[in-house]
Amino acid sequence: MFMKRYIFLLLLALPLFADLKNLSLKNAIKIVKKDNLELKISRFNQQMKQYEAKAAQGYHYGKVDVTVSAMRSNDAGNVFGFKLQSREATFGDFGFGEFDMSGQTNPLPVAPDALNYPDARNHYQTKISYMLPIYTGGKLTEYGHITKALYRMSQYDTAQLLNTKIFQTKKAYYDISLVDNYIKNLSKMIRNITRLESIVNSMKEEGYAQDIDLLEVQARKVEAESMYNQAKLNRDLAYQFLSFLLNKDVASIRKVNEMASMPRVTKAKLEANNIDIQKAKLGLKITEMAINVEKANFQPTVGGFAEYGSADNSLWSDFNEKDAYTIGVQVNWNVFSGGTDRANLEKAKVNYLKVKDQVALAKSGIALKVKKLQTEILSISADVRSYKKQLRFAKKVYQNYSARYKEGIVSITDVLIKQSKELEILLKLLTVKNKHNTKIFELKSILNSGGKI
Repeated sequence: MFMKRYIFLLLLALPLFADLKNLSLKNAIKIVKKDNLELKISRFNQQMKQYEAKAAQGYHYGKVDVTVSAMRSNDAGNVFGFKLQSREATFGDFGFGEFDMSGQTNPLPVAPDALNYPDARNHYQTKISYMLPIYTGGKLTEYGHITKALYRMSQYDTAQLLNTKIFQTKKAYYDISLVDNYIKNLSKMIRNITRLESIVNSMKEEGYAQDIDLLEVQARKVEAESMYNQAKLNRDLAYQFLSFLLNKDVASIRKVNEMASMPRVTKAKLEANNIDIQKAKLGLKITEMAINVEKANFQPTVGGFAEYGSADNSLWSDFNEKDAYTIGVQVNWNVFSGGTDRANLEKAKVNYLKVKDQVALAKSGIALKVKKLQTEILSISADVRSYKKQLRFAKKVYQNYSARYKEGIVSITDVLIKQSKELEILLKLLTVKNKHNTKIFELKSILNSGGKI
């Protein structure tokens, strides 16, 4: 019975450990958003910034402390103070009971034992105190705004990281699709070489080919098989990287088009969506808030204080009868700091001007980068069209030379050279396709097409 239950539970668990198969790019991006470890860490940092903003907001409401203290002392000052706080002090505590009131002696020089050597006393005190910042020159308000802005900045950081992970995921998909295409073409070439090997064998038996011809073909076949195996290893590596991004094992993907499409770019869309520009704008707002923080140093600060409590020689005994309160207001105004506050204010203003120029620089620099990427993509697209035509031509030339070899018009070396040319052009085509996709995804990443917040 136990064995059956164990097998049943194992069968239920199997799907949990199964590799992802035929995974679409859309679903892969969903998994990246949810399970990528770097994104999870970034979201934790984002949460911490959110709590920092809430903590800064809480300073506006002041602070309430409850203090319960228990003491015992025979120190004359402490004991007398304890009795005063407990509202139990008597004239006897001053030693009046030891004075000679008859007038026969002078009582003033007498050192009263009741005052100087009192019995040890317990003292229990309970206090509730409330401190409230009434006016800080706007400093607390600006600190609250700054922490909120830093939380927003952390959101931008997460969105930027998400953009990077989507970029890497898309590139992995397109890389795998290109490698699959390469493997498919190599398989065809290996089959062609195998057929060519069979033809050379037949011609050798009839005396129309030599041993060297067969060796050339076999050497070419070994080379092609080596390239085929290397391509499969590269594909496995791409799958491992994709699995790392998704934090899940991926066995196979649903193929995508080998060429990614060009996104539409406008200046308004770029400035509205680009994360670097948004971060630069937010940084400018933060530096403006920092100026207000420095201005607050020239204003007075006003704080309120209230305290309520009770004290006795036993805990919470006659609390209401022996309670007491204290309230107060404190004003603090620094009227001279040796020019430090003025210098810090001017520094904050200069920093604001610097960041303002950095925002303008970010806008123009990113716009220039987009133009450069668009130009590169158009140039690479032209190369792709050219190599596609060259590849079609190279395949026809190889087929022609293969047929002419059967007629004894060309040598086997000529045939293999043409096949090498076909493979060379294929590699160039796949390389420029890969460059094209990389530039496209980089452009989409700049436009923040996948990492909106």
